[in-house]
Amino acid sequence: MSIFPSDKPVLVTCGLPYANGKAHIGHLRTYVPADIYVRSLRKMGQEVVFVCGSDTHGTPIVLNAEKLGMTPTELVEIYHSHFNQVFKNLNVNFDSFGTTHDSTNHNRTHEILNRLIEKDYVYSKVIEIAYCPSCDRFLPDRYVEGVCPHCDEISRGDECDQGCGKHLEPGELLEPICTICRGKAAYKDQEHYFFKLSSFQDFLDTYLNQLGGTLNARNYALGWVNKKLDDWCISRTLEWGVPFPGNEDLVVYVWVDAPIGYIAFTEEWAQANNDSWEKIWKGDSRIVHFIGGDIIYHHCIFWPSMLKGAEYTLPWAVVASGMLKIENKTFSKTRGYVVWVDEDYLDHGFHPDLLRYYLASYTSHTKELNFAWNIFQEKINTELVGVLGNFIYRTLLFAYKNFGEVPEGDIEDDVISKIKSIIYEYREFTESYEFKRSADIAMSLASYGNSYFQSKEPWKLIKEDKDACGVVIANCLQLVKALAIIFEPILPEKMEILWEQLGYNSDIHLIQYDEAAAKIEAGQKLSKPLTLFEKIDDSKIEQMEEIASNRVKVADEAAGIKNKKSEEFKEKKVVNYDEFSKLDFRVGKIVEVEDIPKSKNLIKLSVDIGEDKPRQIVAGIKNQYSLQELNGKSVVVLVNLKPVKLCGVKSEGMLLATKENGTLIVPEKYDCSPGSNIC
Repeated sequence: MSIFPSDKPVLVTCGLPYANGKAHIGHLRTYVPADIYVRSLRKMGQEVVFVCGSDTHGTPIVLNAEKLGMTPTELVEIYHSHFNQVFKNLNVNFDSFGTTHDSTNHNRTHEILNRLIEKDYVYSKVIEIAYCPSCDRFLPDRYVEGVCPHCDEISRGDECDQGCGKHLEPGELLEPICTICRGKAAYKDQEHYFFKLSSFQDFLDTYLNQLGGTLNARNYALGWVNKKLDDWCISRTLEWGVPFPGNEDLVVYVWVDAPIGYIAFTEEWAQANNDSWEKIWKGDSRIVHFIGGDIIYHHCIFWPSMLKGAEYTLPWAVVASGMLKIENKTFSKTRGYVVWVDEDYLDHGFHPDLLRYYLASYTSHTKELNFAWNIFQEKINTELVGVLGNFIYRTLLFAYKNFGEVPEGDIEDDVISKIKSIIYEYREFTESYEFKRSADIAMSLASYGNSYFQSKEPWKLIKEDKDACGVVIANCLQLVKALAIIFEPILPEKMEILWEQLGYNSDIHLIQYDEAAAKIEAGQKLSKPLTLFEKIDDSKIEQMEEIASNRVKVADEAAGIKNKKSEEFKEKKVVNYDEFSKLDFRVGKIVEVEDIPKSKNLIKLSVDIGEDKPRQIVAGIKNQYSLQELNGKSVVVLVNLKPVKLCGVKSEGMLLATKENGTLIVPEKYDCSPGSNIC
């Protein structure tokens, strides 16, 4: 049973583009399918509002603005205008496209936070924050990098981007380094504010099991909820952002005010259209979020908990896309595996609808999408040119030359039945976010049309019986009309041209699906058809592949030995025995175990290694072993390692364990006495 149209208003949003860089094809993996979805809902007669905007806060924007010698305001205005224009060029038509730095969003963020504070869902706590003594500043998020406490990989301050991918709270990072001066940072006490995410564990378990959208979003979020949820620090030490209510020295964490932007942008739409935003965010509505797969946690756990606490309408569905590859390589701007929407696509004369079709039809929305120029060429030439374009052009040209108008003739029941069944399936697939299957079923109607045209042989029939030929062409034109309506959400600009070629002066974007099966009117004048789709030449693809290849080459050269991280964290090299023999490995016995509460992975151990007193060693194995099973355990210890402080606790050695899963290396026979030398 169809879920649309509904008498409930629908709001569709897209994850906000970050106003700190140009639009690339990876961005469009979210925005194009969302636009297709919105256009399809409107063709079903559904009331729908489509909003988005620029995410303008956070440390990366401040860092980039400082680097470029401009203010954050100037920087975000550049990229906000850029994204706004790119979306218009791609026919992604938002009803409202704002910025999170607008006063509307500041006000709505304060209103929601104050409500959460009143309901005791926000509390303050003094925590340790990375601080650079050289720069004399606290180091939030991207201002600091170091070692992830969960997987020991090099990480930035707010997320383990090189390793496990986990969100990191302020103060969690080990061995912090200031990203400005590259100097060693220390931890210093500062008051911050926390959202009681842990209070929403039971609510989320129930809510997520009823959440609509794609399974990858729901299942990923449920995996987190099945673990213990920690409270979120929702304040930062920055001057750029939404001031934290009641404490002007701090700003609101970007992942608080960014999703609240969805509400603010709805408010701005409502004000411009004399409508109500409350009917969506405080009423019985359906809110559908289209997002990238990398921000599922924020939209399925943090965001609905905030809305629940502040008593706003909860999201009805979360639609998460799969990741993107470029030429079968993992997407990476720094490595050159990127396709910029402007300079690599639009500026080379490629029509926006071609890219929309590729993004919709290449693979399932939740699977990994690969963009390769040769595959792009093949899909356009084979499907849009060879199937859809071929049927449309041969029908219109034949009709124009031989009749000049839509000829008289009854439309066959089989043709009407085929159109209706295609529309039904197309709607079903779109409603379940299966955009590839929608595109495929729409293309199958063009294949049907080609077979129909070929089997009826109108080029012969016109010489024998013009009236009978007119009936055939009327049926073909009925199929062309249906194709224009069905393909409009995917190919809006091209289908607008086709609609005009069929002799209509109405707005195809307002035409609903039911009209596709309504009989095309005889006598409707036809204009001389223009070719809708042109083949992409091999030479053009070779040019684009050369541009891509050169970009990768330049990126590789730029990285080289100048890459700072490569210098600081080099791969291990081959060593000789003399070098190896300098390492002092001994058997140790754990005699005491103590938790380090402020770390999720570290514990403090007292280890007997045959000296006068046990060594104090900090090890990242909290998630692998219970404190009880470690006490009395024999282990292998690297003794002559330079002492370091981890989470403020001194460590005078290192236990040997596997890097992959933290399994301890232990002596085969447990009668080895503490202090026994190894090697």
